[in-house]
Amino acid sequence: MPAWLPRAMVLALALYGCFRLGSWAFDQLIGLLINVLIAFFLALAIEPAVSRMSARGMRRGVATFLVFLVVLVATTGFVVLLGSMLAGQIVDMVEGFPKYLDSVINWVNQTFHTELSRVEVQDSVLHSDWLQKYVQNSATGVLDISTTVLGGLFRLLTIFLFSFYFAADGPRLRRALCSVLPPAKQAEAMRAWEIAVAKTGGYLYSRGLMALISGIAHYVLLVILGVPYAPALAIWVGLVSQFVPTIGTYLAGALPMLIAFTIDPWYAVWVLGFVVIYQQFENYALQPKLTSRTVDIHPAVAFGSVIVGTALMGAVGALIAIPAVATLQAFLGTYVKRYDVTEDPRVFGRDPRRGEPAVTRPRWFRRTAEGDGGRGVGQGEAGEHPDNA
Repeated sequence: MPAWLPRAMVLALALYGCFRLGSWAFDQLIGLLINVLIAFFLALAIEPAVSRMSARGMRRGVATFLVFLVVLVATTGFVVLLGSMLAGQIVDMVEGFPKYLDSVINWVNQTFHTELSRVEVQDSVLHSDWLQKYVQNSATGVLDISTTVLGGLFRLLTIFLFSFYFAADGPRLRRALCSVLPPAKQAEAMRAWEIAVAKTGGYLYSRGLMALISGIAHYVLLVILGVPYAPALAIWVGLVSQFVPTIGTYLAGALPMLIAFTIDPWYAVWVLGFVVIYQQFENYALQPKLTSRTVDIHPAVAFGSVIVGTALMGAVGALIAIPAVATLQAFLGTYVKRYDVTEDPRVFGRDPRRGEPAVTRPRWFRRTAEGDGGRGVGQGEAGEHPDNA
């Protein structure tokens, strides 16, 4: 046996044990790491406000506390207002459910020539097996729901605690980061930090403003049409349409269309038309003005980043995907070297001779003049040049 073989086997086993231990620790701490990541992006979002207040002479810890207090009061007021409004409208919806059910059943009977009745539908639903199983599972899952709520509150407290320290000790954190980097890399690290702060804060502020505008516009439409639950539906449309890019407006408009359809089928058509028109107005007029200096990224890139973020980290990844991609794009745009584009018409999709759209030919059709017997590049049997064909 070679003398080095026992040591190599011990080293391999030690490395494998360290890998297994690290993998186990990562699996156990993945929840905490996600909370820290959320807290970091939240700290980046409030960094501009904290820095402005600190620049005016206020202590950074006090400024961070005031910003968090304002955010907490606004969030609590919004949740209480939305909860009370939703509770009242849910009660109204439950009380008016028989009327809506009658209207739907009458429409189905008139359209498909059936003879359904509300009593039969209610009896079939109440005596169905899936409803009884659902009630039994809900009764046995009360403890699980309580545990989930307590876990959510603890997670929320953890996120706020880490974000508070990230924002209050921002300069100290930056100094600690720069202390492990060589002087030549410290300026680049601070540049990346500034880009992340600008993109994250700009994304949240611009999306919040567009959500407010979208909610108000759809609320006015729903009130004009007389669609019930207009405030709750407007809030739903505003939030979903802005924080789910590209297709969020259409997904958010599905619920108002469904409610409007129960009143009048033509109302659903009006809602659909307004959603489509407003989406065009937002894409070509509103969004370029609000996001041109913050998160101006291609819609396809934004949609793809949300899909990737959702696949990796769920709802949290969907929320932080766009500012993360915008930060990376701005960082690459700052440091990646670019060159001037040549004045070749083919670069712009035009034919260089006729000014028509260029046609891409396969590689096997392109031949050099040396291997063509002097007839020209890609010349046919009749001696005609392919560009003149």
